[in-house]
Amino acid sequence: MIYLGAGALIAAGFADFALIGFHFQKTNTVPPNLIPIFYALAMAASASSSVLFGRLFDKFGSNIALVAFFLAAAAAPFVFLGSLPFALVGMILWGIGMSAQGSLLQAMLTSIIPAQKRSTGFGLFDTGYGIAWFMGSAAMGLLYGKSILAVVLLSVVLQLTALPVLFIANKAR
Repeated sequence: MIYLGAGALIAAGFADFALIGFHFQKTNTVPPNLIPIFYALAMAASASSSVLFGRLFDKFGSNIALVAFFLAAAAAPFVFLGSLPFALVGMILWGIGMSAQGSLLQAMLTSIIPAQKRSTGFGLFDTGYGIAWFMGSAAMGLLYGKSILAVVLLSVVLQLTALPVLFIANKAR
């Protein structure tokens, strides 16, 4: 349950690429023809960081996820408040967040859910995670028209709030 709470905070605070791409186009931070390239670079960062953080996880344990999620929390300010070079850094951090969510959370769950209950456990986790991501995305979408700074603050605060929850969950494990 603690991991679900942490996962929900991470998901709710993680800006969806649809909003990021919309922002890039609307503000002309990134030229339209480069937006797919930025996404591809984020996916490359995701792939390479999956291997790196996976090895670090195996060597040092689950608290390495705190580093990955801390880096991911920094994506929103770079993406939404920066110029083109900062937006690129933000997309790389966003890619790290994608990889951490896709691999590190799963690895942590695998170690606490008994093998005979994993399908149900992952299903329940993914349901809560998906609902939280939807709610966070909806909130960011509503806030976007009022204040981009509010979007950034919501993103960063939710994701950083997950870190002590993850730490407690890892310690309890």
